[in-house]
Amino acid sequence: MSNLKELCSGLPLDPMPSNRGRDPSVPHAPVRTPNLTPEEERLALRNVLRYFPPSHHNILAAEFAQELRQYGHIYMYRFCPLIHMRAYPIDQYPCRTRQAASIMLMIMNNLDHAVAQFPQELVTYGGNGQVFSNWAQFRLVMYYLSEMTEEQTLVMYSGHPAGLFPSLPSSPRAIITNGMVIPNYSSREQYEKMFALGVSMYGQMTAGSYCYIGPQGIVHGTMLTVLNAGRRYLGSDDLRGRVLVTSGLGGMSGAQAKAAVIAGCVGVIAEVSVFTLLLRCLFRFCVMESWLMEVIADKDTHTHTHIRGTRHDFSTCVFTLCDLSDRPSDFVFYREAKRSKTPLSLGYHGNIVDLWERLLTEYERTGELLVDLGSDQTSLHNPFSGGYYPAQLSLHQANQLMATDPARFKTMVHESLCRQVAAINKLSEAGMFFWDYGNAFLLEAQRAGAEVEKEGGGATEFRYPSYVQHIMGDIFSLGFGPFRWVCTSGDPRDLTLTDDIAATVLEEISANVTERVRQQYNDNIRWIREAGKHSLVVGSQARILYSDQKGRVCIALAINQAIADRRVSAPVVISRDHHDVSGTDSPFRETSNVYDGSAFCADMAVQNFVGDAFRGATWVSLHNGGGVGWGEVMNGGFGLLLDGTEEAAKRASLMLNWDVSNGVARRCWSGNSNAYETIQRTMEEQRQLRVTMPYPVQDEDVLDRALQG
Repeated sequence: MSNLKELCSGLPLDPMPSNRGRDPSVPHAPVRTPNLTPEEERLALRNVLRYFPPSHHNILAAEFAQELRQYGHIYMYRFCPLIHMRAYPIDQYPCRTRQAASIMLMIMNNLDHAVAQFPQELVTYGGNGQVFSNWAQFRLVMYYLSEMTEEQTLVMYSGHPAGLFPSLPSSPRAIITNGMVIPNYSSREQYEKMFALGVSMYGQMTAGSYCYIGPQGIVHGTMLTVLNAGRRYLGSDDLRGRVLVTSGLGGMSGAQAKAAVIAGCVGVIAEVSVFTLLLRCLFRFCVMESWLMEVIADKDTHTHTHIRGTRHDFSTCVFTLCDLSDRPSDFVFYREAKRSKTPLSLGYHGNIVDLWERLLTEYERTGELLVDLGSDQTSLHNPFSGGYYPAQLSLHQANQLMATDPARFKTMVHESLCRQVAAINKLSEAGMFFWDYGNAFLLEAQRAGAEVEKEGGGATEFRYPSYVQHIMGDIFSLGFGPFRWVCTSGDPRDLTLTDDIAATVLEEISANVTERVRQQYNDNIRWIREAGKHSLVVGSQARILYSDQKGRVCIALAINQAIADRRVSAPVVISRDHHDVSGTDSPFRETSNVYDGSAFCADMAVQNFVGDAFRGATWVSLHNGGGVGWGEVMNGGFGLLLDGTEEAAKRASLMLNWDVSNGVARRCWSGNSNAYETIQRTMEEQRQLRVTMPYPVQDEDVLDRALQG
């Protein structure tokens, strides 16, 4: 408690903490290359010194200038707190209101070393998904939240706390915007400069809105995607013996291995960083559950080892290292798993391009297609700053080149993407089903000159569909999306109870829905009933499931009642991923199945943010960027504290109904039949809801005659 009080006391200036620099025991963000002019460097330095009185400028200016030139950004390592960063129980925060304490809890969870990708650079996931731009901002935000009353709102400008402003008790306690750049200047190059200047920030989605819950969210989303991909492409949701090949084990993509096993298939995930591979093995053993069951190394890497873990506690965790050179094939492990229909998560230490090319070589040599489903989760929204590593270089070489010769590095990324697509195309022709996972893979491949064009396709269509277009888009249009909650007590017993509450609610609702909706409920009931077995909690005691509008409202109200009855010991924060039915306008992902010409319009996300704000959210956020990158998407999110009061129940009901119906109505207007049926049923249940419904053109000849006339 005393440490938290100290943390919330503002900037420590008398005395200042010593400058310890970067901690070598944690991973760090790649060096950024903003290419500032001397005058821009001067401006960047002047901007960050605004947080400090002139008496400290002499000392700080020199070290901040060194950080800028060495790392491409001023993170203020001197002010990185020594406290163990984690989601402390809500009552331990020195606050005047629990609403403020809930925001503090979520911020600290985002920066927990077990959760954050690059904790000292304040990056939660995605390579550049920032919580704040520097540590002065973090400390000031914690101070403001500790002082806040329920008649004040904290205003956040791209990581910068503008301050506490008078407001109403019914107002949000925090309004967050990230990257709100004039559209004509929303380019990658401009972003790098603006971030280095400290005037704008890429908050990704749940990083900059303080709602990330660790990889569990993407485990669940990936599991649902893989199950529904099996139904669509393979004609079955029994995926035993089927093989999924993909890439990326850092940040959010690290969840793919776990999701594959839960879905029942063989997941093969390439990763260039041995540190990240070991993290997925070693750290997960701490919680008695390996997220990677096997790891093999590319035979061209320097470490020809096979790493196998056994389930012990961390102090006795054992790894067996085996030389691969005497094995007939590196694919023997998942060949055996494919034959025996045993779920397996296999980490491949090497570049995904090499893996695709080796799978192609194996097919051409033996005629055996070793992959059924394929995708990619490298951070291609950030391709030239560590989000994608070209196959021509080792990890170390790539990190050096991106800092010393960015133009050459960009060329090599493009060459690598072309190689990757060429191998995928041939394997797809042989019978593999590939989809884009919304990470801008096909968009960047197109920009690189790879063969991904779709003949006669629209602006958002490629040779392969995005997972929204083929798999998850219709689920969004049913109103289903990623609903989350965090038990602020930090007590696993509260999480177990809320799991049971949520499952029971969905079971009751699913008895009276259509078959299509019931299938989605059943997937999520299965998930939530088994979630406790899979050691999914990393950081806060959090859970996610996909639900439609009715399910979200009913779960929130049931949890709020359990808090009122003291069955749940402390308040619960509800939120969602922005990757949802109405939170995000993203033409190459969330709205890629909107075909009325409005895919590049962002009214929905902005209206979502504004509507959540005055319907009761505890905090709201609006971001430029997220998932597919800066300038490619707008997304809005929220957090809402359930504290067992009637007021919390009213807020949850009003806000959650809007939060879903907003997106279903937009998708209905674009012509989606699922959304049309969903919003019709919702209007029948909610008499105050009136949505403008489209009249479809039933005779296409009418258009032809009119245009020819």
